Amino acid sequence: MLLLAAALTLGEASAHAKRAAYVPRLTQWGDPDFRATWTTDRIAEAGIPLERPVAQGDRAWLTNEEFAKRLDAAKKSDAGYQEDVDANGTVSLAQWVQSATFAHRTSLIVSPANGRLPPMTVQGEALFKAGRNSWLDKQPIDWVADLDSYDRCVARGVDSAILPWPNNNGVRIFQSPGFVALQLEVFGARIVPIGRGDRPMPRSWRGASSGHWEGNTLVIETNQIVAGDSVSGDHLKRSSSPITGRGHGTVPIGPRAHTTERLTMTGPGSLTYQVTYSDPDVFTAPWTAEVEWLRDDTYRIYEYACHEGNGVREWITASRAQRRNDARSQVRR
Repeated sequence: MLLLAAALTLGEASAHAKRAAYVPRLTQWGDPDFRATWTTDRIAEAGIPLERPVAQGDRAWLTNEEFAKRLDAAKKSDAGYQEDVDANGTVSLAQWVQSATFAHRTSLIVSPANGRLPPMTVQGEALFKAGRNSWLDKQPIDWVADLDSYDRCVARGVDSAILPWPNNNGVRIFQSPGFVALQLEVFGARIVPIGRGDRPMPRSWRGASSGHWEGNTLVIETNQIVAGDSVSGDHLKRSSSPITGRGHGTVPIGPRAHTTERLTMTGPGSLTYQVTYSDPDVFTAPWTAEVEWLRDDTYRIYEYACHEGNGVREWITASRAQRRNDARSQVRR
């Protein structure tokens, strides 16, 4: 046990040292140059969860046996790759799992120490359990008031738009004097003023962001995020969850929600993204997730034409038809 604890401590120390050691090139105006296209596809493909399984306790790193299972799963995924319209499997995932320190992580959440979301407040828990949207199985959908802002192709929660997802994990960074822009593959771009301090800003789906440099780390503070939940019958007061995953689809957003993001290049082709989310109306404590972004300038980000494949009308008509059929079946009995 002591040897395992020492190994985990050394692993964490190595990760921190790597972040501190790399010195990125500078832009023409003297800021660290993050301009590139980045992706978190590997983390999604490897199945590294947001929350750590309870059985792993406070362990941030996999045991040798656990890692062997993850590597075996990656090899099977690579072996099952098919290059067609409905492509299955992965390419070179096992190579990344074998070579990347991050592939040994037990979870994306690094704080609290147990790698899990903190308990919700009484109010947050009630809204979460009463929420309704398309992410819930067998959820009746009678009108747009039964859908959240993501269902309706309006916006995703501020964190869920940038944490790993099964697809659409590209982020392209642009920079100019006084600004950084993050082009997200899903729902457009975030424009971040640099060194402007706090300024009065209206609420928006992505909030009001301001950035500054701490050495070679870009720090982005965001507040003024549109508050909402999946309970209200008023579609203007309904929001999307700030957390990725079907099990978290109805987490509400409170009026005091705030994020602190830290972006640090750890090499010419890697960047550590860390986000701390605080919402005292929903969670009893802040939580922090950490993700490794990989540079891939061949990755193409296309228009996210959500409305072209929007299924709101079909969801409503299909749900109504299903409930009519269910009612008829009950009458026959």
